[in-house]
Amino acid sequence: MKVILTQDIKGVGRKNEVINASEGYARNFLFPRKLAVEANAENMNKLNSQNEAKQYRKDVEKENAKQIAEKLKKIEVRIQVQAGENGKIFGSVSAKEIAEALEKQHKIQIDKKKIDLKETIKMLGQQTVDVKLFEGVVGKIRLNIISA
Repeated sequence: MKVILTQDIKGVGRKNEVINASEGYARNFLFPRKLAVEANAENMNKLNSQNEAKQYRKDVEKENAKQIAEKLKKIEVRIQVQAGENGKIFGSVSAKEIAEALEKQHKIQIDKKKIDLKETIKMLGQQTVDVKLFEGVVGKIRLNIISA
């Protein structure tokens, strides 16, 4: 019997997955606990429309990420820090500081967790930092670290 799972079930399948289950298992365990619904035409249509809507939202989000990546290519973010004589910064520049400076200077909001610092920034000068905007979409921010 084909059923559509309404929740993740360990060893059986994931939510919104269509599986073949024995009739007894479906009628005596899955249906009474509302872990699955029968895979009839109505429920399959609901599942298909949910999947299409989910895919559409994902496509729109990816397109927005690509637009933000294009904007990021054209801008430069300046960050003022305290530094010593030989260009070494007291402390380091964090992803949080980069995100705040980006919002303040260019009105672009990016979560600090998406900024990928391979190593901490401890020197003055030009730097390029990757930003993981979406699955497969990576933007680059040019930073200009200057002494205050």
